[in-house]
Amino acid sequence: MKSYINYSAILFCSLLLLPSCSNSNNQSAQKEALAPPVAKETKSTQPVPEGVVGKVIETISTAGYTYVQVDTGTEKIWAAAPEFKVEEGETVTVPPGSPMENYQSKTLNRTFDVVWFVPYIKSGTKDSMAPDSKLKESLATGAAPLTETDLSNIKKAESGKTIAELFAEKTSLENKKVKVRGKVVKFSPEIMGKNWIHIQDGTGSKGTNDLTVTTKNSVKLGDIILVEGTLELNKDFGAGYKYDIIIEDAKITNN
Repeated sequence: MKSYINYSAILFCSLLLLPSCSNSNNQSAQKEALAPPVAKETKSTQPVPEGVVGKVIETISTAGYTYVQVDTGTEKIWAAAPEFKVEEGETVTVPPGSPMENYQSKTLNRTFDVVWFVPYIKSGTKDSMAPDSKLKESLATGAAPLTETDLSNIKKAESGKTIAELFAEKTSLENKKVKVRGKVVKFSPEIMGKNWIHIQDGTGSKGTNDLTVTTKNSVKLGDIILVEGTLELNKDFGAGYKYDIIIEDAKITNN
């Protein structure tokens, strides 16, 4: 596979990942435990648009991600997807994705020659490559599939907006500073030097109830946070991952 840097890797790694978070002590311990021996990753020379099938020879799980090294019989590749259960020796299909060359993972304390960021990895051959219905919905909306989340008693930010209002007033709010309070329902750390967050506040309906935020700040799943930043519209990261609204490089406070 001809390696090239594609910004859509961000979304494969972040916007599609299942919520995962722990306290700072657990994160530190996890980072130490998840530093694997360096393997020899092999770059491909041709794209494989229909996906790759092979056996898992190494797997690593960390905050919201599962990394797998897959041996296709002719090459070994690394791929990363939303956290899922997999065992060494299992046959999996890696669907089309976005390659990140010289990818540096601070959490794993290593640099990969190439990591393929994909929305999902399925057990079995290409016949089982399609994601389940719940994941399909998450890919289409950009929101992670959620368990029951208590969104009651989330107060609207002073001089701020609700998430539903941000969507409803997005045209007039484009490129303007906004404030919004919500609960963290997904946290994907250290992607392209940023942390990726999804928040909800109980307002809005499907497609207008989940806000994507990028930040340097770290949060925990379930935190109620105040987000301050510039609202941007129609951000297209490629591979079908387009966001009506997003706040990038936001200031986050627990409030």
